Order: sequence, then structure tokens, then C-alpha cells
Amino acid sequence: MATSTKIRVMISSRCNDPFPHGSGGSPTLTETRKDLKKEIEAVEVFDKKAFEVWINEETPPKGGTWDSWDVCVEAVKDCDVLLVLSNGNAGWAKNPGEIGICHAELMTGLSQAPGKVWLISLGNVPVDKTEQGQRNKHFQDYISRQSLFRGSEVKTIDQLKQRVKEALHDAVITLVQRGVRESSKGRFHSGQALDWNRLDFIARQKEMLRVLREAILQRANATEDAGYLFVKLSATEVLLVPHAIPAALGVAAAKEMVGQPFLKDHSFNATLSGKRAGPVHLIGCHKTATESQATKLLGFPDATVVSAPFGVYVADNIQKVQFAFISNCRDEANTRHGVQRFFEWLEQTGEDALLAKRAKSRAKIVKTIAGEV
Repeated sequence: MATSTKIRVMISSRCNDPFPHGSGGSPTLTETRKDLKKEIEAVEVFDKKAFEVWINEETPPKGGTWDSWDVCVEAVKDCDVLLVLSNGNAGWAKNPGEIGICHAELMTGLSQAPGKVWLISLGNVPVDKTEQGQRNKHFQDYISRQSLFRGSEVKTIDQLKQRVKEALHDAVITLVQRGVRESSKGRFHSGQALDWNRLDFIARQKEMLRVLREAILQRANATEDAGYLFVKLSATEVLLVPHAIPAALGVAAAKEMVGQPFLKDHSFNATLSGKRAGPVHLIGCHKTATESQATKLLGFPDATVVSAPFGVYVADNIQKVQFAFISNCRDEANTRHGVQRFFEWLEQTGEDALLAKRAKSRAKIVKTIAGEV
């Protein structure tokens, strides 16, 4: 889709599969999508059309350099909201052994902008040993690993249409609010960012730590105990320790104010009572952070290092050390937004469960080291 003055919605699903699945005389998903397109595009905000809906059945022909696969994947990239109606069928593939088009559309949406993807489950078609059956199994396994919140499975056309409308309502509100937060961050040469730049390292670090702590504590799953912050992730209380580097990571004096904080993890032994896990270190960086800088802080390269919208996440799968750099903590809005995006990334990727599992192991290691010390 080209640039539009409307909110661009793409509805991704199988085309010719009947829904509800297995019931005789059911309309195809193509028919249902066409109905949804008409209903959504008829919606007006202050007497003006608000939505433009893309479905592949009603897309005009492209030039000879485009094939169906390219057109669908490009539509995923162009849309503002991606509504995925998944019945577990991966769709057609170009060649044997490749993933299906429905799989590719969801994967593209999640890799490019996971915040714009809403998944609606229609159940799963059965899988078998055929090539398409195995392609469907890969797709269903992929969806399961993403841990996307999708609500209950819809079983009728009326439920499907209602769920699509609910998802679109939620998408509009959520994306507008995110946009407001993004635009409220302002520029770095004025406002609060300039005020923070005027501070010396100690005062700036203090401000950064204050905001980091507040941003963590204001989460619904966060608690404070004797000054320590705990966040419940995957039903596990994880000790989260905030730090702040008040200048660029390349500035030795600023970096040394944090050092390698995980080397002192044994000092948290008394705090990790019961089934509490951790610690995990959340390091606010006044400017950007790179994978190379994160690896240097850890001290060796053989670890999970991921660049994400919030900054860089590092997990050592041997010693179970974990820390995250929150980049561009230039002012309060940027710092809060970075913390928010960190937790969103954990939830969207399913990394929260893995983080909690490592944190449990780290707590055991910490107790052993503390006993030796």
C-alpha cells in the first residue's frame, strides 16, 4: 500500500479454507474477509472514513517483477495494523521445504514491528506427514513459541467478526498512546534532555537511577522490599537491580561508575530468600550501546547478545549472568520508554520465561559463592 491518509489495516489469513473448519456449507475465509473489509472501511470518525483495509483478493495487479509472495510480504511492511486470523494453516509455499505465506506474513510483522500485530486464533487444522502437513506443524509450533496473547479461540463467524473489531479498537488506542509517548520524548538539545546534560556525572546518574526505579516500581507486577526491586516474570519474583552510566559507554570515567556489577552478585544473597531469583541488572545508558560494548562488559563473547528496540540484552548461559542496556536515557520520557520497551520485548518474544529460568539458576550460584566468601 502507498502512503495513505487513513489507518492501514491488513487482514492476513488463509483464503479458501472454510470457517468454521470442518462444518459443511461454511463460507470461506475469503468471503469473511471481504465482509470485514466492507464493515471496517465503512467506519467513520467525525464524518470521515478512518480505515483502509488490505486483503490480497482485492489487490490490483502488480508489474512483472512482483510475484504474489512479494506483494503479500510488502503489504505486511506497509500496514499500520496487522490482524492475523490463524487457523494453523501455513499457506502455500514457493518450493518444497519452505515456510508458507501465512507463516511468512506473521514472521515479517513480528520481526519488523511486533507492536502492530494482533493474532486471533481460529483453532488449528490437523497436521499429517504430508509436505503441507509438516509446513502447518512448523507454523503452529512457531505461533506457540511466540506466546502471543490472543484471547480465547473463536468458533463462529459472529465471534470472529466481533473479535476483529475488538482487536482493531485495542490497536487504535494502543498505537495512538505509544505514538504520544514517542513524540513526548522531545529532542536531546532542549528541554529536560538539555537539563540533564548540564548536570555533572554524579547528579545525572542520580536522576537516571531515580527514573529507572520509578519506571520499574510503577509496573503492576513490581514490588519493593527493603529498598530492593522485584518484578514477577513467568510466576517468578526476579530481583532487578538498576544502574546508570551517565555518559557515553566509551567514556571510561562514566563506565567505571558501574563497572561489572554482576561480580558483586553474592552481596544480594540475603535478599534472595525463598524462591526469589536473580539478580538481573538493568543498566541505563545516557547514550547508545552496542553489542560489542555489551560483550566487553561481560568479559567474553560466548553469550546470548541481542540488539532490541530498547538497547542490548545479554545472557550468559553458563554463569547465568543477565543484564540489559537501556539506551538513550537522555531524559525522563526516554528512560521510562526504554524500560517499557524492555518489558514489552520480554513478553512478546517469550524471553521472560527464559530470563526467569536463568535467574533461578543465578540465585543458586550466588548462594554458593556467598557461602564460600
